[in-house]
Amino acid sequence: MGKALQGVRILDFTHVQSGPTCTQLLAWFGADVIKVERPGEGDITRSQLRDLPDADSLYFTMLNHNKRSITLDTKTPKGKEVLEALIKTCDVMVENFAPGVLDRMGFTWERIQELNPAMIVASVKGFGPGPFENCKVYENVAQCAGGAASTTGFDDGPPMVTGAQIGDSGTGLHLALGIVTALYQRKETGRGQKVLAAMQDAVLNLCRVKLRDQQRLAHGPMKEYPQYPNGEFGDTVPRAGNASGGGQPGWILKCKGWETDPNAYIYFIAQAPVWKSICKVIGKEEWITDPDYATPVARLPRLMQIFGTVEEWTKTLTKFEVMDLLNKYDIPCGPILSMKEIAEDKSLYETGTLVEVEHPTRGSYLTVGNPIKLSDSPTEVTRSPLLGEHTDEILRDVLGFGEREIVEIRDSGAIGVVERLAAE
Repeated sequence: MGKALQGVRILDFTHVQSGPTCTQLLAWFGADVIKVERPGEGDITRSQLRDLPDADSLYFTMLNHNKRSITLDTKTPKGKEVLEALIKTCDVMVENFAPGVLDRMGFTWERIQELNPAMIVASVKGFGPGPFENCKVYENVAQCAGGAASTTGFDDGPPMVTGAQIGDSGTGLHLALGIVTALYQRKETGRGQKVLAAMQDAVLNLCRVKLRDQQRLAHGPMKEYPQYPNGEFGDTVPRAGNASGGGQPGWILKCKGWETDPNAYIYFIAQAPVWKSICKVIGKEEWITDPDYATPVARLPRLMQIFGTVEEWTKTLTKFEVMDLLNKYDIPCGPILSMKEIAEDKSLYETGTLVEVEHPTRGSYLTVGNPIKLSDSPTEVTRSPLLGEHTDEILRDVLGFGEREIVEIRDSGAIGVVERLAAE
């Protein structure tokens, strides 16, 4: 069975997280991703946060599956010659350099178009055109500039960033969609184009409900926020603690064992259609007809008191016991799962969401598999490449260089010293 992106060749000029997230997803769908790395160093994350000596870090391995690696010094004449050959034979170039780096390398959009008019050049940048266009951006900066931090946390505390990598990985996912869309359009036009995913834009897209609420403020207090009815609303969207952003009243509640287990909690939603069931489960059947609780409008000013009452019940049970009971009545809820609990969830391995991968230098490690499942293009997760592991293979099989030319390229210093597998 063929892969969805089989036949598409990606020139991967990315590093760290945002770009590699994008190209890894494309590789999972079958694209041939050729990762270009500096000789002797490679992607900086190979050595960042390293937990085992002399082995690629988990930071690198978990973002670079299913790719091939070629080392290339593009500052040398031979290195530049090889890069030009790669541009001519690839469909897409993906880069997340700082602004202007690609131009300074001599590969402007115009030059790339001369070499390959069908080339799609996809870029991750911190900001789009505007006053901050040339600023360097990392994950937490993107979360702050995109509106996530100002709306995350509790009202009486400072802005907070989230542990989810919505700036880096979130932007990579947006860029992957842009690339696939550009490839689809190229079928009609035959032309390449530029694809830009700015990290600020991607975070803002994920925070659209907060932009919605910014406009709602002009028409009175937002009654689903915990600031209602006793708090004050200013002229900007406040931090809402654990309140739901979708209009369904929800909160995180303590469960049995919370005193010693930092994750003994459950997210509980007081959904209107199952309100009668909620009242019966927690032993407050009188709320079904009480005018102070019987309707969603009546409950809004009393949400925190309602959650407090529900919490007295959830504290008598473990989060999984609460989950089992509430699900019998279709009451929306979800346990707060730790990374340890997720890593031990066998069902996630069965679906390919979690995968054990063997690596020649670090042994077995756990990684996230493809989060998007296609019925006719199943994903096989293969290990990340060693630095420059596929250099000769790419020079020979992709670019068509003969053995004499490969020796000349090697002798020129354009590819450095290539790592070999222990098995060899």
